[in-house]
Amino acid sequence: MENNKPVFAAFNPPQLLFPSINYPNMQRFFPTAFFSILIGTLLVSQSIFAFGDTTFKSVASTNAKVSLIGKPLTVSNVIFPALFEDEAEESLAYIEKFSVNRRAYLMRTYARSKKFFPKAHVILKKYNVPTEYAVLLALESAFNPNAVSKAGAVGYWQIMDDVAREYGMRIIEDQHKLKAKPKATAKSTAAAKSTIKKKPSVDDRKNFSVSTHTAAKYLKARMRNLDNNWLLIAASYNWGVGNIWNAMERSGKSHPTFWDIKDQLPAETRAYVMNFIALNVIFKNYEKFLNNSLFLKEEKQNKQLLEAEKDAVAIGR
Repeated sequence: MENNKPVFAAFNPPQLLFPSINYPNMQRFFPTAFFSILIGTLLVSQSIFAFGDTTFKSVASTNAKVSLIGKPLTVSNVIFPALFEDEAEESLAYIEKFSVNRRAYLMRTYARSKKFFPKAHVILKKYNVPTEYAVLLALESAFNPNAVSKAGAVGYWQIMDDVAREYGMRIIEDQHKLKAKPKATAKSTAAAKSTIKKKPSVDDRKNFSVSTHTAAKYLKARMRNLDNNWLLIAASYNWGVGNIWNAMERSGKSHPTFWDIKDQLPAETRAYVMNFIALNVIFKNYEKFLNNSLFLKEEKQNKQLLEAEKDAVAIGR
């Protein structure tokens, strides 16, 4: 490229291809031929771009196509549950990453949910609570009735002792009473065992029906407390409604959303709410997810690609 000679000085007649043929005018032929080919190519290009609008519309209405500018153009085909339609722009990137990185977890959770979600939906509907909150079962306990958190929450819905008692749930632990003599012998130990009195343990938090009714009542109360803001309600289930109120007040807004206060929330609570959205969206589109035909490209990215397509077509004209 540093050579200052004219471009066509580098061209030599291809006599090696046809050594027996002499082309005395070949040096003059090559520049003329080159320009002829170039002009022809431009004319063909014009005819291609003349159909640019048609091609563009076809690409924009289908999935997994290749755009005119050579970049992949994927139109999102994800269907959001009505509860989360307003959260699409903020959450699509997270859902896309979650669907890839947690694929095995999602498949396992979906399989387990078939046993519990139908029953949970019936109970939630009874209290006019959106059925989307059934996925909290997966987030809280992974459907394990014996799950116990570090904070002491128990059961399917991970309900704390004070909340359980507030809602009238029974929590009765095993009670052992042992009367033993100061000096234990084989005989006295055997006698002592006979004096053990046991009460059967009862914990309604491990009962699916009872605990789901309680969770529905709790969520219904949060709907009133948090003005039916679905994401803040989910956040309050994880972090406590008092903490959410404080974060809302600190935001300085009259009606703050989850997105307004998310930076004030613990990382666990932020992830909890995003997973709440992700599970619902992916389960809503589960067949497409399972078949690897679920496209979750962000709307902003789509718009940028479509604008680039329009520019390419306009330039061609």
